[in-house]
Amino acid sequence: MKTVWVLFLCHAVSISVYSQHAEVKKNNTAKVFQTSQGGDKLALKTSLSFSLSTNPHGSLIRLFPDTTYQELVGFGGAFTQSSAFVLKKLSPGKRKEVIDAYFRSDKAAYSLMRTHINSCDFSVSNYAYDTTDGDTELKKFSIARDTEDIIPLITDAMKCNGAAFKILASPWTAPPWMKDNHAWNNGSLLPEYYGTWALYFSKYLHEYARQGIRIWGITVENEPENNSGKWETMIFTPASMRNFIRNHLIPRFQKDKLETKILVYDHNRDNVKPWADTLLSDPVLATHVWGTAVHWYSSTIDWYPDVLNSLHEQYPDKQLLHTEGCIDSEIPRWQDDGWYWKKEAKDWGYVWASEADKPLHPPYVPVHRYARDIIGCLNSWLVGWIDWNIVLDTQGGPNHADNWCIAPVIVKPETNEIYFTPLFYVMEHFSKYFRPGAYRIGVTTDLDNLMITSCKNPDGTIALAILNQNNEAVHYHIAIGNRMVTTMIDGNALQTVVIE
Repeated sequence: MKTVWVLFLCHAVSISVYSQHAEVKKNNTAKVFQTSQGGDKLALKTSLSFSLSTNPHGSLIRLFPDTTYQELVGFGGAFTQSSAFVLKKLSPGKRKEVIDAYFRSDKAAYSLMRTHINSCDFSVSNYAYDTTDGDTELKKFSIARDTEDIIPLITDAMKCNGAAFKILASPWTAPPWMKDNHAWNNGSLLPEYYGTWALYFSKYLHEYARQGIRIWGITVENEPENNSGKWETMIFTPASMRNFIRNHLIPRFQKDKLETKILVYDHNRDNVKPWADTLLSDPVLATHVWGTAVHWYSSTIDWYPDVLNSLHEQYPDKQLLHTEGCIDSEIPRWQDDGWYWKKEAKDWGYVWASEADKPLHPPYVPVHRYARDIIGCLNSWLVGWIDWNIVLDTQGGPNHADNWCIAPVIVKPETNEIYFTPLFYVMEHFSKYFRPGAYRIGVTTDLDNLMITSCKNPDGTIALAILNQNNEAVHYHIAIGNRMVTTMIDGNALQTVVIE
């Protein structure tokens, strides 16, 4: 059976050595790909050749390929039961079309995926791998439920031509019998079951490996500060998560010889610091925890660069990874590209946030939010960005908690139709051209009306992402050393310039 290594990362490599193997060619050419409100969908707009030039005046983007920052892990989405369930309702040909679009190396080439341990809100119903009360040795543990939907989806994705993705797994809750409220929603893990819950992780990792799927990374808990309480959750405090990891999870992984990496927190960026200060400063956890996972739901406009930059400065050897974000509290607009370019989307906070937090949740343009957040996160030291469900139906589900959301691909099983929303192409701009093992590179610009980030890939290509959130087109120059090209970006557009 074919095996995929999941979320595999090389440890820190000398940047100077990396640069020697990824030098930019002297006779540079550039291809400009654009997705726009005007109808472009990762369209090749122009091909350019660099030429010698004196320093231009104004409208300049200058790249510094030898100035490198963090190494990238990848971009992708999530294998949820809901996604697998609706894809299974399509004809085999249409299902394959969607899977190919995400995972083929000549398509979006997703390289970083997430899935859930036990059920989540984007499952058809509540379920766990062991519901036998008091089964502390987990003798009844079984992932049979996942073999119905999620595992077939993962294995089919693995079969795509050139597929090379990694998976991060996260639990929403332990089985109710391990919790103080004996319920799927809310509640905390009972201390007497800490050891059993650590064993649960080990069982999951071993059972998936037997299916040919080797999980590289886990987060300890999805959204440990609790969510609305309307779906699966399990509350931790920084101290209780530290105690669980230090006294139970790490010893279990050591005993079972598991090399799976551990990520902490896995919740909104605005409140990550007290968690990091408790968890990453612990000497035992500092040796075993790979990094910190964050979500975007605390604001539709702010990616919290001050928080992220400060966290990197304080813990520079620990990675920062965005593990979930989506257009929430909305039902998908079917075959309506225009809506995704309008400032009409509203998230949960538009209604439910406190008065003090409401300014963080104004209506927003979905395409802008995705691209703005990804570019901002890369410029704030994050090593990757994971979307949420890869596919949903026209209701924004199925979701057993009526927590409707939007995915980049929407399907209508009753008519066997697929809709690739503009969000799919936004994700493809990054997943296809910002490759695992790339390093973010230095960029300077006098264009304060554009958002920009850039990376140098292992094959020596440079990818430059440019977001124009305004209505007016912008002409600009790209300079590398004393070589330059001149081009433009339309209003309300995202570009990726690939320099060879």
